[in-house]
Amino acid sequence: MRLPLLSRVGLGGWSDDPLWGTVYDWTVEHPRVGGALWAVAIQSDLRRLYAAAAETGRLPAGSAVLDVPCGGGVALRGLKPGQGVRYVAADIAQKMLDRTVDAAYERGVEDQVEPRLADVGDLPFADGEFDLVVSFTGLHCFPDPARAVVEMVRVLRPGGVITGSAILNDTGLQHEPMRQMGRLAGLLGPGCTGEEVQRWLGGQRCVDVTLDRSGAMGYFRAVKG
Repeated sequence: MRLPLLSRVGLGGWSDDPLWGTVYDWTVEHPRVGGALWAVAIQSDLRRLYAAAAETGRLPAGSAVLDVPCGGGVALRGLKPGQGVRYVAADIAQKMLDRTVDAAYERGVEDQVEPRLADVGDLPFADGEFDLVVSFTGLHCFPDPARAVVEMVRVLRPGGVITGSAILNDTGLQHEPMRQMGRLAGLLGPGCTGEEVQRWLGGQRCVDVTLDRSGAMGYFRAVKG
C-alpha cells in the first residue's frame, strides 16, 4: 500500500498535529517575537515569507489558488476580503484544515477558502486548474519532494506561478543538527538542495526560475511555460 507523500515519516509527523505546527503558526502571526526567533533559530528573515505570501493578494477576481500544504493557514495572510479568489487549502491532516478554516474566519476570507484533504504526490485536481500554487515550508516535509513538484506544476495553468519555501540541505553545517533532529521527530523528509529545486522546476518546463536564500530557508518562484 502506497503511503501518502504528506504522511508521517516518523513519530509525530504531519499526519498528526505536532506541537511544532502550532509553534510555527504562532511565530508567523507575531512578527516581532517570531522574527527574532527565526533569526536566531534558522538565521532567516521572516519578512521574506510575508513578501512571498503577498503575491496572492495581487491576483484578480476569478483566479484560483492552491495552497499545499496549508498547515495552519499562515499563507492566508496574502488573501484579501472580497477579493473574489477561489483559494483551495490542501493538506493531508484534517486538524490542519480545521485550523486553516479558523484562520480564514479570523481574517474574514472564509467565503473564498475551500479546504481539501489531499496527498501532494497525487493531487485530486485537473491539469491546469490553478493560476497560482503556493507551498510555504512544505518541500522539506515530503518523503518525495521531486514528485511533489511534478504534481504542483501539473495542476498549474500555462503562464501560472508556483512559489514557496523550503529548508534546504545545502545551507551549511550550522543547520545540520536542526535537519537531523527534524527527521528523527518525523517532521522533515529527505529534503533537497537549492540546485535540486531549480532543476526540478526547470525539468517541468518552468521558466524564470529563481531561488533566494535566507539562512536555512530558500524561497523559490517559477512560471509554467
